[in-house]
Amino acid sequence: MKVAGLAGVLATFGPAYLASKALARGAARVWRAILACRTAILGGHVETCDHCGTVRHVYHSCRNRHCPQCQTRAKEAWLAARRREVLPVPYFHLVFTLPHELNALLAATPKPLYENLFSAVSATLAGFAASPRHLGGVPAFSLVLHTWKQDLGRHVHLHALVAGGALAANGQWISPKKGFLFPVRALSQVFRGKFIAGIEALRSADRLPGLVATPADWQRLKQRLHTHDWVVYAKQPLGGPEAVLEYLGRYTHRVAISNERILGIDGNDVLLRVRADPASGKKRTLHVPGTEFIDRFLQHVLPAGFKRIRHYGLLSPTRKKEALAAARAALNVPPPAPAVVESVAEFMQRVTCIEQARCPHCGIGQFRVVATLLPQRDPPKLRGPP
Repeated sequence: MKVAGLAGVLATFGPAYLASKALARGAARVWRAILACRTAILGGHVETCDHCGTVRHVYHSCRNRHCPQCQTRAKEAWLAARRREVLPVPYFHLVFTLPHELNALLAATPKPLYENLFSAVSATLAGFAASPRHLGGVPAFSLVLHTWKQDLGRHVHLHALVAGGALAANGQWISPKKGFLFPVRALSQVFRGKFIAGIEALRSADRLPGLVATPADWQRLKQRLHTHDWVVYAKQPLGGPEAVLEYLGRYTHRVAISNERILGIDGNDVLLRVRADPASGKKRTLHVPGTEFIDRFLQHVLPAGFKRIRHYGLLSPTRKKEALAAARAALNVPPPAPAVVESVAEFMQRVTCIEQARCPHCGIGQFRVVATLLPQRDPPKLRGPP
């Protein structure tokens, strides 16, 4: 069995895949980035240990958001920035999932339907929070889009991390009246209605493909969508700010497949580790043909410029500074000290440099940069069928 991460899979099965299929521009850009990541293609530098003289080549990362090698630093930097925004209240995690009857439509027109998903979920949560029956104020929540399941099949859902409460118009903080935030059955029904209404609007604007071109096609799909149970899953409320940040970090910068779950290549198959039973946490090994694996991975490449992490209510970029200050005043907590954010950034930089600089051979010396490696100007081109 050949050990290989995602780049190894693309390099091994890429020629066979490209012989029969052409890549979209966005998919080609992601493919090139993953193959080039931490290789001579992107350049880097040469380092020498100042104690034992060991030499190593360090290459640059591609920083592509779909690359499994490039998410750790991005996640930590993102979480460090979020420390100023977490309120001292319990947080709730909800998951809004689209039924698989929509998969063909999502494959044909992902961007407008993803936008519709964000719109439907944000409007649903904001509406429930604004209702005096539940909270009667403006909530604070973040949404993160995931499009995959363990075997890389299409499974489109939004993770919502919602602060436990809302800021009322009179400046008071309103906490949940019960042990849960909102009733999930009611959330599911409102979410379904808003999403289907959004599809209606997209059809009226001629922004959907021929799958629902005729009224009869749309009526058949709508009937299936209305009879399907739309799933909104709610987890137990989370603890303090550190627990919230640790929990949030599991979802924000996760990619469709990590290199750790790619066990290797066996002949024409990619060996993939998946959950056998979510309740027990047991794992099993799945054999996926190499070209099919690539097909599954590429369906999770997001449209160019699409934001998969978004913030709403008190966290909305246009009102965040004043809104969070008002929420902290209502909760009688002081504003975060700038020194906390700076110390986090300094700590991360210091730890990263130490880990990278210490020589693993002698355990004493530090690596010093002695030369620059220029990037290759002409990376290999991806050729599809004529």
